[in-house]
Amino acid sequence: MQRNLTLIGLTLAMACPAYAQVGRLENLDALERRLVISLGADIGQPGGPVAPLDRRMKLAACPGAAVIEPPVAGAAVLRCVEIGWRIRVPVAAGGTIRQAQAMPAARPARQAPVIRRGDPVEIRAEQAGFVVSNQVIAEQDGAPGERIRVRSGVKSAPIMVEVVDFGVVRVPGI
Repeated sequence: MQRNLTLIGLTLAMACPAYAQVGRLENLDALERRLVISLGADIGQPGGPVAPLDRRMKLAACPGAAVIEPPVAGAAVLRCVEIGWRIRVPVAAGGTIRQAQAMPAARPARQAPVIRRGDPVEIRAEQAGFVVSNQVIAEQDGAPGERIRVRSGVKSAPIMVEVVDFGVVRVPGI
């Protein structure tokens, strides 16, 4: 019985890198300090985070440095590209934004849409070792890198996905 449980644990660790890092959690204090420095304002000040990061979060440790994206629509985004977690942090109105080394460069000009409203598209969810896909209908036009709504049926709830290529979308964060 013990051997079976060990094999199950090893299988999970190989199938999903996040399980391999069980026990290693992201240092939220350090992450919060990096965010405050990149925004150029302390917690509660104009241009800074509205509140401290919730210490109840248990994020797997990011193998590389977490990316801090500049505020858009009133929130900055912290994300780990390697593992796939993402956190939106509300930012207080006002203030100026400092360009930090961790922030990516400005986004390029918008590309032409490769998916049109009403097109049948393939939705994919990928992890190490497997791919799950299904056919859905696009509800919006979208270019590579943009997020659009899709539905699997007329009565189903919409799903937000990221456009990958012509006729292909993926579930973000997976």
